[in-house]
Amino acid sequence: MLKTTTVVVGAGHGGLAMSHCLADRSIDHVVLERGEVAHSWRTQRWDSLRLLTPNWMTRLPGYAYCGEDPAGYLAAPDVVELIADYAKETAAPVRANTTVTSVRQNGDGYVVQTDQDCWQARSVVLAAGASTVAKVPALQAGVPAGITTLTPAVYRNPGELPDGGVLVVGASASGIQIAEELHRSGRPVTVAVGEHVRMPRTYRGQDILWWMDAAGLLAERYDQIPDLVRARRLPSMQLVGSPDRRTLDLNSLSDLGVRLVGRLVGIRDGIAQFSGSLANTFALADLKLGRLLDTIDAWAARAGVDSEPRQRFAPTTVPAATPLTLDLRSGETRTILWATGFRPDLSWLDVPVFDRRGEVRHDGGVTTSAGLYLMGMPFLRRRNSSFIDGAGADAADLSDHLTHYLHIN
Repeated sequence: MLKTTTVVVGAGHGGLAMSHCLADRSIDHVVLERGEVAHSWRTQRWDSLRLLTPNWMTRLPGYAYCGEDPAGYLAAPDVVELIADYAKETAAPVRANTTVTSVRQNGDGYVVQTDQDCWQARSVVLAAGASTVAKVPALQAGVPAGITTLTPAVYRNPGELPDGGVLVVGASASGIQIAEELHRSGRPVTVAVGEHVRMPRTYRGQDILWWMDAAGLLAERYDQIPDLVRARRLPSMQLVGSPDRRTLDLNSLSDLGVRLVGRLVGIRDGIAQFSGSLANTFALADLKLGRLLDTIDAWAARAGVDSEPRQRFAPTTVPAATPLTLDLRSGETRTILWATGFRPDLSWLDVPVFDRRGEVRHDGGVTTSAGLYLMGMPFLRRRNSSFIDGAGADAADLSDHLTHYLHIN
């Protein structure tokens, strides 16, 4: 059995940020990766995808973007190259193509079994990512035979789909981006809209994330939030990382000719059924956007920021006729894309840290099992924990905690 002080599971940006922090603290460790470095960016991203965060926010411990387009957005192959280069520059001890098959407690540490070898470690960091497995609702069982179903993890481009209409279920970042791309390919597209976070790409002359970063909103800590459970379950922001920095929201989709319907609530006898509360869903998203912009404006006034005048955006327009059903047997719809989110895959974790929902119990990434840590989950320690830009601060905090744990045990 091989021995090390810490095993880091996952060589994405979160695992590599943790590796950098551990190395700075002279903690010997190994990073185990089921594929190559940045595996999910290599295998689970569609062709046109770009980061939602501007390039200047592509920051990791010991690294900051220094290219010629700080206001742009990296394409998926560029993200792969960036993360791979970061692994090389930091000399991260990555063991690629090594799949973890189990992690279990053993005395004062853990045994990490892989398909290659076995490790004994005093501590383990779970950095395998929050977006490993697509969450597809159970109602998919009612989809009639002959309709292609897929998720953003396997979607690549419109040319791979059959001709005909597409039902996109979900209106967060992935859903609206793919819906627009499919519509521009000539396909009729319907988007089933549930709870979403409306967001302009730019505000008062700056990227919206510049404002959120400067005002300290992205750095808000998990222990400062009144309803942390809800904050961690919010859908991703409706943003697209386009070179022209345009806003893509439900109004712009509707203007293009995309049909908007309510949340998909069931499929019975081949008939898709939608909620009738679309107007309320729109109103809630618009209200939250207004509150965010009020917060930014108040901060800008206090900080004396010189920028363009304050803006407000037109309410999301409710379609004149919103169907409550769609006959999936008619031939109109040939494809359903489930843009309904992702979840981590920790099926190999044999440690009693799961709650009744199957989620790991933790306090800002410190799990209920001593020496076991979590990285990369939404709002883990800060609002930007799931961003590349948020990994460094979280890794620094958790590596401090891990160092203290090692010294007293």
